[in-house]
Amino acid sequence: MSKKTRKKSSKSTLKAGGAKTRTAKRVAAKASTASTARKSGKGAKAKRGTAKAATTARTSASASSRASAKTASARKPAASAKNKPVAPPVRMVGTLVEGKPAPAFSLPRDGGQLVSLEAYAGRKLVIFFYPRADTPGCTLEAVAFSRLANAFASAQAAILGVSADPVTAQERFRDKHELTVPLVSDEKLGMLKAYGVWGEKSMYGKTFMGITRTTVLLDTSGIITRVWRNVRVDGHADEVLAAARVA
Repeated sequence: MSKKTRKKSSKSTLKAGGAKTRTAKRVAAKASTASTARKSGKGAKAKRGTAKAATTARTSASASSRASAKTASARKPAASAKNKPVAPPVRMVGTLVEGKPAPAFSLPRDGGQLVSLEAYAGRKLVIFFYPRADTPGCTLEAVAFSRLANAFASAQAAILGVSADPVTAQERFRDKHELTVPLVSDEKLGMLKAYGVWGEKSMYGKTFMGITRTTVLLDTSGIITRVWRNVRVDGHADEVLAAARVA
């Protein structure tokens, strides 16, 4: 082989060797990169696994805490009935008891005269308590008792209507509807409370103090023989008359 040919061969060998070296380096670099990526992926996956495990642990702990609280609440004994707050009882100022003497009274009536329980000794007495003069229900009731006044007189029974209205209001009520029964004024509420007809009432969601429509029948000795509470006006006067006739 000539000298010139050997030089060319040597150069070709060097070039081939250099190319192989560069190729090997690129392959090594790729392998390193892939290895690093795999390691990085494994690390990220491991971190995600760790985070997920921590979240699961916190959720489990929270659920356990709630379960414990619920169990503790279930174990707590319920408040007994006697420990529950109870509304204060309604205080009754007066009560009407059949067979007992009626409370005494002395009050003004329409026309300015005074009327008292003792003035009716020896006669039966019907007392009807009404909430307010010249209101629809009270008007119907007073008119019905006035219409039957002679029939009550035949049964030896007198009639009195009582409310908390002043005497002047009772007189206007009498004149407007031509009432013939005496109308008594108890502005100071003494008789109303003694007979237990004054107290707290409720209407349309509001509470207020007033008269509960009530009728009382007394015998000739002033003893209570019959009490009608929360009266319904229709037919009431006739029912009281029937009771007065046999009292």
